[in-house]
Amino acid sequence: MALTRRGLATVGVALLLVLAGCSGGLGGDSGERARQPDSGAPAADDGGGGGDAAQNDGGDESTEQLARTGRARIRTGQVSLRVESYTAARSQLASAARSRGGFVSDSSQTLHRRNNQSWTTGSVTLRVPAESFGAFLDRVKASGVVLEADTSSEDVTGQLVDLEARLENLRSRRNRLRGLYESADTTEDVLAVGDRLSSVQGEIERLEARKAALEDRVAFATVTVTLREPEPGEPVSTEETAWYDTGVAAAFLDSVGGVVTVVRAGAVGIAYLAPYLLAFGLPVVGAVALLRRRGLV
Repeated sequence: MALTRRGLATVGVALLLVLAGCSGGLGGDSGERARQPDSGAPAADDGGGGGDAAQNDGGDESTEQLARTGRARIRTGQVSLRVESYTAARSQLASAARSRGGFVSDSSQTLHRRNNQSWTTGSVTLRVPAESFGAFLDRVKASGVVLEADTSSEDVTGQLVDLEARLENLRSRRNRLRGLYESADTTEDVLAVGDRLSSVQGEIERLEARKAALEDRVAFATVTVTLREPEPGEPVSTEETAWYDTGVAAAFLDSVGGVVTVVRAGAVGIAYLAPYLLAFGLPVVGAVALLRRRGLV
């Protein structure tokens, strides 16, 4: 029995040595790959490739979630207005944007002079929440005479899904490279893996910035308004309305005004003619009456 127990102990020690040797062999293989700069990068890439395959399902899930929640669209508008005062119109538009949770993104203005007269033109770019785009555009058009207006919408759903999938893949690759970096045991290994890690991190930051910019443009619509004061001698309004588009009350009041104008014009005309009638009309009437009395007419 004693020999049997001793034999069992010997076998156990042998098994422990074998397992330790296998672990050392695996570690030596990883170290060997890390010590070879040329093969180190492909090793990281292979790991990243596995990460790509693993992350494809995550990308598909993101696509399904985005399809359920709706499309991502960038909405923009351009409006050209003629206004009485550039300063007043710009201030009103800025206040309207802020009241809706927006802000002024950019603005410019130019002062024009001709002889002793001047007028101002310029533009203002406003950002408002996407859900307020339609109402704000109507508010902009009511700020002056609309010379030109245009709107557009760009669907960027696919771009956002693609960016998120690429970011997930790159983050997985970064994690694998970090593991290789921590296990590197030579300066050459550290430098080789560090360069690759820096490159992947730079790509992640670039894609994150691009994704954030797209999300910002989706969340806030952009409206660019061109403002132009009338030039000296230019009529303020060029809108022409057909007579049948006039309201009934306005038409009646215009007609009453026309009657008053005709009566006034007649009275003024009579006043102008009265001296001539007195000077020339009375002698003519008297002469005709005299001729009739004598039977000559």
